[in-house]
Amino acid sequence: MTADRRRWRIGAIRRATRNLFLPLDANGHPLLIKYTRDREEARQEIRGHARLLGHYRVPALHAHLRVPRGHLLAYERLPSAPDRGLLLDLLNTETVTAELQQYMDDLTTAYRNVILETAQEAPPTDVVRKLYWDRAAAGGRLDTYYRGANFPVADGIVDLPITRLAEYVLVANGQPLVFGWTATLRRLRAHFQGAKSVWAALTQGDPTDVNLAHPLAWLDYDTAGLNSILGEFANFLWYITALGGWLVPTYNRAAFADHPATFAHVEANWPRLHRVYVNHSARTIHVDYTPQLCAPRRAAAAAYWNLLVQPIADKLWPDGNLAELLRPYLAMRILAVYNLADLAPVDRLLLLVRLAEVTGPTFDPVTFFTTEEAPCLAP
Repeated sequence: MTADRRRWRIGAIRRATRNLFLPLDANGHPLLIKYTRDREEARQEIRGHARLLGHYRVPALHAHLRVPRGHLLAYERLPSAPDRGLLLDLLNTETVTAELQQYMDDLTTAYRNVILETAQEAPPTDVVRKLYWDRAAAGGRLDTYYRGANFPVADGIVDLPITRLAEYVLVANGQPLVFGWTATLRRLRAHFQGAKSVWAALTQGDPTDVNLAHPLAWLDYDTAGLNSILGEFANFLWYITALGGWLVPTYNRAAFADHPATFAHVEANWPRLHRVYVNHSARTIHVDYTPQLCAPRRAAAAAYWNLLVQPIADKLWPDGNLAELLRPYLAMRILAVYNLADLAPVDRLLLLVRLAEVTGPTFDPVTFFTTEEAPCLAP
């Protein structure tokens, strides 16, 4: 063995939410060392990785070690470079590429096969609860973010306390909507406190464009296991159409340190607010806006819907209303990722309008995710 192969090379530390990542070459073996302070989360990740083995392509977990104040996990490091190595990078382009089309075909095929193979009706106590049930439970994110809060709808734009929004009709692009903040939170808590079984399957649970590698592989496993299928759908679609291209690069820029091309495309994915008019006499709030989504993200959403969501729904919910089924999961993604009170007033207003659309009687997922404008990829 040469001296060069015995050399240890250490890359730059990166932060992702509460975790740290360190690229390391040890005796010629590329590793990615993950440090997490939450030992229970580390245990969940180790279990989740084991659950996915044999079903999805995942990097090898070579070792894990308890350390003071946390846990270290040593993964096989997949090939990557600046602006390369993730689904995100296939979305940070001007046009829909054949590479993206093939990737979405491979992704949806893999998901369709595993979901149909492992689908089962399960009580909520048996599914991964972190992203939905735990966040709606007492002491979860809905409580942490919003219990007792009464922030303005949009400071300097709509200076109405959020709890009074139910007293007004919200007219979004000409569509009148009645939206009650307190009632919405109450309904979400009640929904995720229910004991009714849900259709669940073995998935990674948090399928974002930074948790899906290119070539296709699945990363990040603390939510991996038996997940609600509807929650999986809502998670991917909301991330592709709102979080990944607009909100996360705006409020968590550090997450894209190795993928700086992301920032050049934020404007193409940021909804455009055209006009806001509050009529206190008529108790109406008029908001005119345009949801924007770049062509690659529209194509990814369309492929996911056409090649995965619709075929699975046809088998599991042949007589179901997908809008009704997806509604609580999507509302939770809008409310329980970022605290709306912490966002800029314009972003908060846009998200409240989107939430009102989701909870309204005319909610149509296909229109909501703007997939009707995207090219439909052949199965």
